[in-house]
Amino acid sequence: MPGGTSEVVLTSIFAPAGAPADAIRTISLLVLAIAAAIFLLVGGLLAYCCVRYRSRPEDDEREPPQVYGSNPVELAWTVVPILIVFVLITTTARTIYEIQAAPPPADAINVRVVGHQWWWEFQYPDLGVVTANELHVPAGVATYLTLESADVVHSFWVPRLAGKTDVIPNRRNVMWLTPWEPGTYLGQCAEFCGTQHAHMLLRVVAHPPAEFQRWLASQRQPAAADPRVASGRELFEATACVSCHTVQGTGASGTFGPDLTHLMSRDTIGAGVAPNGAETLKSWIADPSILKPGVLMPAMQLSQSELDQVVAYLTTLH
Repeated sequence: MPGGTSEVVLTSIFAPAGAPADAIRTISLLVLAIAAAIFLLVGGLLAYCCVRYRSRPEDDEREPPQVYGSNPVELAWTVVPILIVFVLITTTARTIYEIQAAPPPADAINVRVVGHQWWWEFQYPDLGVVTANELHVPAGVATYLTLESADVVHSFWVPRLAGKTDVIPNRRNVMWLTPWEPGTYLGQCAEFCGTQHAHMLLRVVAHPPAEFQRWLASQRQPAAADPRVASGRELFEATACVSCHTVQGTGASGTFGPDLTHLMSRDTIGAGVAPNGAETLKSWIADPSILKPGVLMPAMQLSQSELDQVVAYLTTLH
């Protein structure tokens, strides 16, 4: 993995790795505990009644005395649920307020997140960096996200770091996360957004602060200019690739697809659909619909020689 941090594949909300996921885990355990207590109480009473009042051979055939009301019982099953709902509402409201009202600290990283069908764009407006599908942040430092959509409704969710936040066209939502430890945390779009919703994955890579600064420095550099792959670069700039993709320092300045300036610094392509590498790049460029049916990128219709040259160029973009 870039930067040498270890990958964590667990995505359970019950294994939080930062704030505010820890607060979400706490309230989830409270809700589960209350629900379990209700289940055990109701199930226990039901089992007791089934055994205690079951039909026996020696029972009288006559209908037993009928009880039409009990003020204590009716009061109990009215007041107790109200108290339970009150506890859940107040606790949930307090947790939501503590998460949403938390002011950004002075050293917070600001990132603009744009959801596309079906990939994520990450812009660091204060730092001059643009990347895709892998959000890089410093561990132990708050990162504030401004969430927008370029097309349909999406939902940004990294279970071990924060709760779900909808990404809605013509609206800006905000959220924040603070990973406690370096590592890679997996996330996904949590709102059905079309045929490839399940393949709209994302990664949050938390670096030690010094390593994060090195990552920033490398991402600010223009694209590598390797004369050995000049023919591949010329082919890339002569095709429709430049109308969708940006490569800093070249004639490619499209905004419809991901920025490719540092393509090979990413672990995956296609928003997590396949590991990043020369062979998967060839398959992706030749016909992306094979890896991701319905994807909006067209097959480039390149000959094998042209494909090899373009891929050779792209693999220099670290």
